[in-house]
Formats: sequence, structure tokens, C-alpha cells
Amino acid sequence: MGLLLRGGLVIDPAQALEAARDILIEDGRLMALVAPGSVAEAGHRVIEAADFVVCPGLIDMHTHLREPGQEYKETIATGGQAAAAGGFTAVACMPNTIPVNDSATVTRFILEKAAQAKGPRVYPVAAISQGSRGEVLAEYGELKAAGAVALSDDGRPVSNSQLMRRALEYAHTFDLPIISHSEDLALTGNGVMHEGIVSLQMGLRGIPAAAEETAIFRDVALARLTGARLHIAHVSTAGSVEIIRQAKAAGTQVTAETAPHYFSLTDEAVRGFNTNAKMSPPLRTAADVAAIKKGLADGTLDCIATDHAPHSSLEKEVEFDQAANGIIGLETALGLSLNLVWEGVLTLSQMVAKLSANPARILRVPGGTLQVGKPADITVIDLNHAWTVDVQQFKSKSRNCPFHGWQLTGKPVLTMVGGEIIYKLKE
Repeated sequence: MGLLLRGGLVIDPAQALEAARDILIEDGRLMALVAPGSVAEAGHRVIEAADFVVCPGLIDMHTHLREPGQEYKETIATGGQAAAAGGFTAVACMPNTIPVNDSATVTRFILEKAAQAKGPRVYPVAAISQGSRGEVLAEYGELKAAGAVALSDDGRPVSNSQLMRRALEYAHTFDLPIISHSEDLALTGNGVMHEGIVSLQMGLRGIPAAAEETAIFRDVALARLTGARLHIAHVSTAGSVEIIRQAKAAGTQVTAETAPHYFSLTDEAVRGFNTNAKMSPPLRTAADVAAIKKGLADGTLDCIATDHAPHSSLEKEVEFDQAANGIIGLETALGLSLNLVWEGVLTLSQMVAKLSANPARILRVPGGTLQVGKPADITVIDLNHAWTVDVQQFKSKSRNCPFHGWQLTGKPVLTMVGGEIIYKLKE
């Protein structure tokens, strides 16, 4: 017996499709994408989708699942549950686990845990350097063979320019993108928030926008030199957007992402020493937020990724200087991204592309389209569902979210991976 999603507004940027359609799913794959009423209901399980948007499953290309090593913050299973509740059918997880994912053994462990969890697809991102220490390159061929889809020392930027050049060259050999946490640690110093009027008023050490921008400039120059694929993670400043825009215009193989907090919050959120607003890179100014939105609108920024970074109260309920960087984001990303649609920054199709088609293209993983014959990874969204963010209701183990109490409109009501429903909203 097949599954018939009936009458939903299908939005598939990869096929330039935005129209009401019936979707027939059999044996985990899309078997038909046709005008409403074209498929006989007999013999099929029917799900009414006429009031909803149906799109390719969302893909988050930047998460931290904390397993192995910090399971008290998150596990692959709980992170998967949070992702499914957020409408994500796949996540790419960063390598800063304990031990670091710099070997085939750790990569395979992650994939085995993901298979046991039976949630979203999990794509391991392996380390650029052994132990993410920025000294010796990891074995990229071994890591790709084990299942790694990209390389990053996220959280520990590669400071040695020669090592970064060699990493790009080596990764290019195996057609793996380098995901760069671009940050000049010498400029960051002991900073804990954006350097500006708010940091001055609060008496906190600041991190200048140039700490990100100079590092991106270097990475772009090295990508141009090597011809390798470079992806810039969590872009947060106006200057960074402009550097990437110019690099793309020059033909450099560079793509980029930002996160919902960088177009939803400014450094004003830190007032009151709110550790849930402490992250790396830090929240910036209103002018930076405007530039991020422009970069998303004109295609300079290809993707929206969560940078989901779970921490327990042990790391967050401390003095601001001592608090860990990062927030959870899997369960708020869609609602916050839809704000860009309500504001007129993005069309609905553009938003779906940045959360689905573009991550699939950059990582070269399945998904990102509802093309017939492909795996049935599908997200169904109720655009009219108004809801209040309540961290106590989250599937994630952690609660470090600056959006608690926010009113959002738009929520996933069903998440499907390979034709199997892994999340359904309970009213």
C-alpha cells in the first residue's frame, strides 16, 4: 500500500515548481508528482495536505550532536528528534566530539548510532586536521570512504595558512568541500562578544568584525589559488558578505551560510549578561543584520544552517566570560527563517532552496528535490500555525535558546525520511 499526500502546495526550487500536487510514495520513493485528483485513492493511505506546503526535506549542514563524548548535552538520537521536530530530514554534524572525528572509526560510529536512532539522515563532517589541532592533516581518503561528506575544524579555525592551503588541495583530490570557521584568533583574543558600543557599555572584551573578515579574505584567496571548494560557515558581518560577494563574482568556488540568529538578533541581546546570546562568531549590529538579509536575498549566502550547539546549564549558567559559546537551533530555524518570507526578504521558494536544495548541492548528498524516483524525504509545513517558543517542550536535551517566549508563525507538521514518518505534530 502506497502513501498519498494529497493536494499540498508543492514547492521544489530544484524543479522550479510551485503548484498544488498529489504525491504518491511507494517503497520509500516518490512514484508520482501529479495534478490533484490524478491518482486513485483506492489501496493507498491518504494524508490530506491541501492546507499545507509540501517541500523537499530540510537539510541542516551545520549541527553539533555532541556524541561521542558529551552525551549529557545531546546525543545523535535526541539531536535527531529535535531535527525531525524542526522539519529536518538530514543533518551534517561537526567533528568536535570527544574524540574528534578525525578517523574512519569515529565516522563509522556516528553512522551506526544514526542508523540505530532511525531518525533524520546523518552526514558526518570530519576534521581537517588530526585532533583539530591545526598541525597535521587528517586522512581524507579514509574519512570519505567511511562516509564523511565534508571537512572542518569548526570551533578551532585553521590558523596556519600553509596547512589550510594543503588541506584545500588534499580535499580537492577527493572532491570534498572544506567548511571553514573563519576567524583570526589573534584578533579575537580574549573577546567574548562583538566589539562595539554595547560591549563598551557593558565592560566586556570585544571581538572586532575584522576577526572574521580577514580570515575569510585569506580563505577565499587560498580557494582561488587551489581551485578547491570552500564553504564559509556562520557568516555574521557586513564585510564578510561583501568579500564573499566579490569572490563569487570573480569565479572563486566559494559558498556560504548564515544562521537564523544572525538575521534575528543583534548584540543588544547580550544586555543583562544573557549567556544564551553568547556565541561564536558573536551577534553583531543592526547594520550587519541588514547586510546578512541582503546577502541572503541576492544569493551571496547560499544556505541557512542552524549551528545547533547544545550546552547544559553547567556551561551556560555561569559568569558571562566563562560561559560556553553557542545556542540550540534545530527547533526554531524554520519559524525564524519564515520571518524572512513574512518580511519580504525571501520568497517561499528561495527560503526552501536555502534550507534544502542548496545544502544538498554543496554537500553532494541525496535530497533537496521532490523529483520522481528519488527517496521520499519530505517536510510538510503549516504556514499559518502560530506558536510560542517554549524550550521546555523541545526534543533537544539542552535548553540554551535565546528565543524562549518568541511568537512565531509557521511550523512543520510532518517530517518524512525515505517514506517513513519520523515526526508528526500533535495538536
